[in-house]
Amino acid sequence: MYRVRRWSVRHARFFERLYAMFEGVLVHLDPLLSTIGYARLERPVAAVERTIKGFIFDCRMCGHCVLSSTGMSCPMNCPKNIRNGPCGGVRADGGCEVLPDMRCVWVDAWEGSQRMRGGEAIRDVQVSIDNRLQGRSSWLREVRGKAHQRRKMQEVVT
Repeated sequence: MYRVRRWSVRHARFFERLYAMFEGVLVHLDPLLSTIGYARLERPVAAVERTIKGFIFDCRMCGHCVLSSTGMSCPMNCPKNIRNGPCGGVRADGGCEVLPDMRCVWVDAWEGSQRMRGGEAIRDVQVSIDNRLQGRSSWLREVRGKAHQRRKMQEVVT
């Protein structure tokens, strides 16, 4: 998994594009998803998300995904769970202070963000984790929020 995680950071721009397309499709499917019911979809979508993101990004299913802001490097892989940059214990070779055989998640995040169009988002301060969202689908949460914004914009226009 560690090798796949490192590979995904090296291909951050590809995953950024892929996610933008995927999110666009899901936002357009919002009427159908709303009809089925987001609550009813939570369990199966979270299982698919856990499988896909777990393999590719070593995702911890925190429910508040910031991969698009952190160069496709999940900050929850940091042994100290630091979400806003390195702890200050990064070794000269980029290794983690706690797990020297592992590269610092934030060194990877910086490198991955430099490959992305939206790479400046790494400078944004991330909000604390809401532990109530643990294990829930961040895909559905994001899509529901963006679909809601889209509806509001359409109401303003009309």
